[in-house]
Amino acid sequence: MTKTARTGMFVCMLVYLALSTVAGDTPANCTYEDIAGEWVFQIGPGNNHRNITCNNFSVIHKQKVKLIYPNIAIDQFNNRGFWTLIYNQGFEVVVAGRKYFGFSRYEGAVSYCDTVIGGWSHDVRGHDWACYNGKKSTSAVKISVVPKSDHSLKFSHSINSEEMVASINKAQTFWKATRYSQFEGLTNEDFISMAGGRGSRILSRPKSAPLTAEHRKLMASLPQQFDWRNVDGVNFVSPVRNQGGCGSCYAFGSLAMAEARVRILTNNTQKPVFSTQDIVECSPYSQGCNGGFPYLVGGKYAEDYGLVLDACNPYTGEDGICKTNTSCPRHYFTDYRYVGGYYGGCNEALMKKAVYTNGPLAVSFEVYNDFMNYESGIYVHKRHGVQSDRFNPFEITNHVVLIVGWGVDTNLGEKYWIVKNSWGTSWGLSGYFWIRRGTDECGIESIAAESTPVFTFNN
Repeated sequence: MTKTARTGMFVCMLVYLALSTVAGDTPANCTYEDIAGEWVFQIGPGNNHRNITCNNFSVIHKQKVKLIYPNIAIDQFNNRGFWTLIYNQGFEVVVAGRKYFGFSRYEGAVSYCDTVIGGWSHDVRGHDWACYNGKKSTSAVKISVVPKSDHSLKFSHSINSEEMVASINKAQTFWKATRYSQFEGLTNEDFISMAGGRGSRILSRPKSAPLTAEHRKLMASLPQQFDWRNVDGVNFVSPVRNQGGCGSCYAFGSLAMAEARVRILTNNTQKPVFSTQDIVECSPYSQGCNGGFPYLVGGKYAEDYGLVLDACNPYTGEDGICKTNTSCPRHYFTDYRYVGGYYGGCNEALMKKAVYTNGPLAVSFEVYNDFMNYESGIYVHKRHGVQSDRFNPFEITNHVVLIVGWGVDTNLGEKYWIVKNSWGTSWGLSGYFWIRRGTDECGIESIAAESTPVFTFNN
């Protein structure tokens, strides 16, 4: 195991594939404007199982679909459905009882947002699988600018130092910073890895959707304080875990949502801990220790393939071939979605409603250097004297965590989310942290995903 794995590379990236700093691939960088428009889906033979491979196939059907911003899909027969962008990597369409999912094509620094090659299609019941390719009627090709030098990749050597901690605590009174022993002795390269590695970059993300009068009325109807760890004295949240040296936060955050929602559905009579290693090794919708997306893991994978208990493939935090025990029963989820109905439709009000009504949410947010030293209080990212606050896409990654509730600090007059992390119980508030609510702090109110468990008698 590497030094980084031993000490714990806690922050993970959510890019589809890592960018080589020399001459490798870069993830697609497609927007709604790039994807919306007229498409032709070229579809292969149906009635296949979910293990179908879609590298090469014979086209036997063609389907025209119009994608209208932000989430309306209309096929050639005027059937009306919906669609969503999946980060900036691809999209999913649901229309006429079928789902079409695929990643946008990319080569090097070029994103071919008008092309999907080797996508998957199946009916809404998860049957009748087929491969498809997609081509938009108008061109949408863009070149991403990649920094040539490495100087922008360097983190400040003062991270986790007494100077850094003192600067944070002096600059503000919202939260308290501390030093962590697991960060001692890390090199500059280790810190880059902790932020998702040299290939970690999210080129665009939506801001939270504006609050309407209806949204404000909705928030007023909800309690000022709420926490799924203590609902009339009952805890519905599974234990804090530690992702270690693998960039698998997307799996931990997504499965923590799934675990909590099964507990809620069954009134705590079922308390599963699902296998994150199954996601790392076996999911075709993610990239193992190099990252993934809650929408595709706690949602699409959980519906298409199902989740297994941790004992069926215990966590090792390493990539490898799929070693999940095939005799283990699968636990399925459905109705996966972005809060707000599509990527970009999320805000504080809708998140509070979803948490209160359905259960904890998997969310993504931008991690800055100072967050690693969080000990207590309401986290707010501010400029500190010993670090640069200049935007640097290589020093920011999207980390996935679980919102379990919210509260208000009356002394500070600030609202906050209560959030479960996957860095072990020795970090933060026994593995949790608070972060400012209502201001889209670090993007935490812009990307939330959820799904609904299908009741099972499997334990």
